[in-house]
Amino acid sequence: MVGKTAAALRRLGKGGRGVEDSVSYALAHRIRIEILAALHESPESADGLARIVRRPLSTVTHHIEELLKGGSIEIARTKKVGNLVQHFYCMVKLPYYSDEDVAAMTPEERQALAGLILQASMVEAMASLWAGKMMRDPRVMLAWNRINLDERGRDDLADEQARSWCRQHEIEAESTNRRAKTGEPGVTYIIASFGYERSRTSAPDPRPSGKD
Repeated sequence: MVGKTAAALRRLGKGGRGVEDSVSYALAHRIRIEILAALHESPESADGLARIVRRPLSTVTHHIEELLKGGSIEIARTKKVGNLVQHFYCMVKLPYYSDEDVAAMTPEERQALAGLILQASMVEAMASLWAGKMMRDPRVMLAWNRINLDERGRDDLADEQARSWCRQHEIEAESTNRRAKTGEPGVTYIIASFGYERSRTSAPDPRPSGKD
């Protein structure tokens, strides 16, 4: 695993909130979601992010500091502006990890990796939902389900998702080649794939009357 990426995985949740609460915090406010979505485009300064999300610089700076503290974002580079040092922030960049790469990680690194991927995908989903993108596209795909699998079924599901993921990137490459010939502009779509064990298998027991 690349050293810089490993350090980023270890940094998530080290600001006192923990991995799970850091991701929950990042997704719990629209301004933070818009900041994170903007950083998916390119590194940006606090001034630039304030212009993009159309919020006061002081407000945006506060959210940036909290996201940075929790490890949800990192400093991409710095620039000297007069007597000041201007920071440019970015999302944590993650390479593709094979099954072998993930197996070699510590449990804490795997948890952080899952947190960063969920954060990135949920940020894009909520930003598009607010922008009305999901109601305008007649071919939008949103689906989820709970399925029960044996050990072989779990392996088959993982293999099928891997095949589908590869095919989706082949479709992107084919589209890129066509657009190079036709000059047709592209539209950016979000693709995501989840397949994980559910946290619980049944509803919790009812709480005794009169107790929290």
